[in-house]
Formats: sequence, C-alpha cells, structure tokens
Amino acid sequence: MAGIAQGNGGKNGTSNGLGIRTRVLNLAKSNMTEVELSAALLYLQAGDVSGTNDAHTIVGVAPLTESGVFTGGTTDAVQVAIQGTGETTAGSNFGTGTTGVTMSILADFIAN
Repeated sequence: MAGIAQGNGGKNGTSNGLGIRTRVLNLAKSNMTEVELSAALLYLQAGDVSGTNDAHTIVGVAPLTESGVFTGGTTDAVQVAIQGTGETTAGSNFGTGTTGVTMSILADFIAN
C-alpha cells in the first residue's frame, strides 16, 4: 500500500506499491513527432552512461492531451512511468540522436 510523505514526526520520504522505484517523467517538445518520441522511449529502455542514464522498464505512456491520444507533429507533452533502481538524469535533447525533447522528472517513488 502506498504511503504519504509527512513532515515533523510523520513518515519521511515516499513509498509506493508499484515496485522498488517508480518515476514519472515528462517528455516535452512543441509538435513532437513519432520519431522523436520513439527515440526518447528507446533511450529510456536502453540506457546510455552507467550511473547517469541507466536502462529502465517503461510501465506506462500517457500523452498529455484531452483525448489521451498522441498525434505526431501536434502533441507537446508525453508522461512516462518507468521502473528500475538505476539513475536517470533530466535534460534537454533527450534520447538517441538529436531529438530536441526535454525530459523532466515529475515524481520519484521509492519503496522504503
């Protein structure tokens, strides 16, 4: 069962029922294409520099649109849930090749 982080005498940190570590990321670029999204998702799965951007398992992908549908060349943001104990580093031009996609970490749930 998931816990709630509390201050002053409460639980310290976060917890979850989703695995050892689950992060929610945001991939953003104006008018992102399917090729750019795929490059960023493949990069998350494969990893790159050990200890900086390790390989992860993608457990959810949700375009941030009213319909919840990704439209190449139109969608500006996609949220991705990943699991794994390795590191991931937020940054610009995120992915394999020159994507122009910016990745930020929205939430980091760590099982205590």
